[in-house]
Parts: sequence; structure tokens; C-alpha cells
Amino acid sequence: MTDWINVILQGVLVGGLYAMFAAGLSLIFGVMRLVNIAHGDLIVLAAYLALVATQTLGIGPLVSLLIVVPLMAAVGYALQRLILNRTLGEDLLPPLLVTFGLSVIIQNGLLALFTADDRKLQAGAIEVATVRLFEGVYVGLLPLLQFAVAVAVIAALQFVFYRTALGRAFRATADSPEVARLMGLDNRHVFALAMALSLAVVAIAGVFLAIRADFDPSIGPARLIFGFEAVIIGGLGSLWGTFAGGLVLGVAQAIGAHINPGWQILAGHIAFLVILAVRPEGLFAKGRA
Repeated sequence: MTDWINVILQGVLVGGLYAMFAAGLSLIFGVMRLVNIAHGDLIVLAAYLALVATQTLGIGPLVSLLIVVPLMAAVGYALQRLILNRTLGEDLLPPLLVTFGLSVIIQNGLLALFTADDRKLQAGAIEVATVRLFEGVYVGLLPLLQFAVAVAVIAALQFVFYRTALGRAFRATADSPEVARLMGLDNRHVFALAMALSLAVVAIAGVFLAIRADFDPSIGPARLIFGFEAVIIGGLGSLWGTFAGGLVLGVAQAIGAHINPGWQILAGHIAFLVILAVRPEGLFAKGRA
């Protein structure tokens, strides 16, 4: 019994990381209906930025968040303002093509700079520290921190979206860009701020990914798939639904791995397909984010 409790608990904790993968996707789709194919590669880019920061400045991976988060937010603002805003419109194909091209550029750029060798960030004692919940059930301190950060990130996004002037601008622009312009909002600036916020979350996810597992320039597409699955399981337009989708995906993978190590990824995909077949709109779908 304790084995299964441990399996489900570990799946929930991993699901928090998947929720952070997905939160930025959910935000961007909700605000500007943009599907960012490069999202997974941007997560990997954040991991490499953290690697550079830790090696050059001699700081810990968690401290590197103070550098990587604002840097990725700046990248997001510039990317949206200078490139992606030009592709937005009724046709969904141009942003898909541009972000696909961006994905290829990021992957090949990282490959040229860092080679294909696996890397990993070392966080020290926190990586092996555990907390005893009760007899036979232990959780790692780092996964627990990762989960707590995921909850805080989703809660912060929810607060920004529904309790601040910036959130009202996001929702107004998402509902009707033309009316928002008439009310004095600069849609290009609002969209750029949304992308900056999305990549700030991406930076957090990238650093925790780099601490948790080995990474290389080619793993971005798999992170993108996990993010998409979490968003769709939870339901488009719901941030807490996205969080729940990440947990479902993490638990499914953990159960699959416990039954057979080769079934880990497959079990997550099967859970995604089952939920999509039974409830195509997702578990907690809303009209808009």
C-alpha cells in the first residue's frame, strides 16, 4: 500500500513541474490565441541560461532564478514586440510557422554553443534531502519545493489575471482587440507583456527541469508535448485546470512507470487520449483564460 502511496505522491510532485511547463502556454493562448511551437525550446534555453549563470558567477541554481527570470521576460517582450505581433491575425498559420522556425533556430543555436552532451545543474544537499510524512512514505525536499513553487506561480497568474489592471488589459484585449484599442490600450504592448509573463514562468520551469534531470538541446519538443497535454486535459482557458492537468499527467506517468519502466511516457499519453475522448473540452474548461 505504501508503495502505491509513494508512486501517486511522486506523480503529483512531478505534475507540478508539468503544470509550470503548461502555464505559459495557457496564458498566451488565452490572451492572443497564439500557439507557441517554440515553448519547449524556450524552457531548454532557460535551463542553459541558468547553466551559464551558475558556471560564470559561481551561484546556486535557485539563486540563478534572480537572473534568468528577468532575462527570459525581456526576451519574451522583445520576441513578441518585434516579431510575433507582426504575425497575429485571423490566420493561425503565420505564428505557427514563425514559432516553428524559432524552435529550429534555438535548438541548432544551443547545439552549436553547448554541443549535444547532457548537462545537469547541481543544487547540493537539497537534491537528496527528504521529508518523512509517515511510516514508509517520504518525499524529496526539492520536489516538494518545486510543487510549492508551481502552486505559487499558478496562484500569482490567477491573481494577476483577475485582480489587477494588467489582468483587465489582458482580458479586454483577448475579448475584443478592436474595442480595447478604442479604449486606449496598445495591443502590441499588452501582448508583449503577456509573452514576457509567460517566459518568466518558462524560466522558473527551465531551472527546475535542469536541477531535476539531464537536459540537452533536443529535449524541447517533448516538454512542449507535456505542456500541451496538461493544458488540454485541464481545459483551455483555466489556469487551475492547467495545474490539474499537469497533476493528472504526472500521476499517470508515475503509475505507468511503476507497472513497467517502459510505460512511463505511454501511460501519460493514454491518459491524455482517454480524457480527450470522454471530455474533449477538458476537465475545467472555460470560455477564455
